[in-house]
Amino acid sequence: MDELTARINELARKHKTIGLTPEETAERDKLRRQYLARFRSNLKQQLDAIRWTDETGGTLKH
Repeated sequence: MDELTARINELARKHKTIGLTPEETAERDKLRRQYLARFRSNLKQQLDAIRWTDETGGTLKH
């Protein structure tokens, strides 16, 4: 697990138990945005790597 995910999880656990300070809430929101940006980028790369073919194995244009 990378540091970003670990810190998000740590803040989530703290939020559920004792709550977060305003600074921690801002940090959590920033980390979540970074996580989502990374997730979207990875998904886009995966989707861009898909090559569609027809029944004969020929590549289709998209």
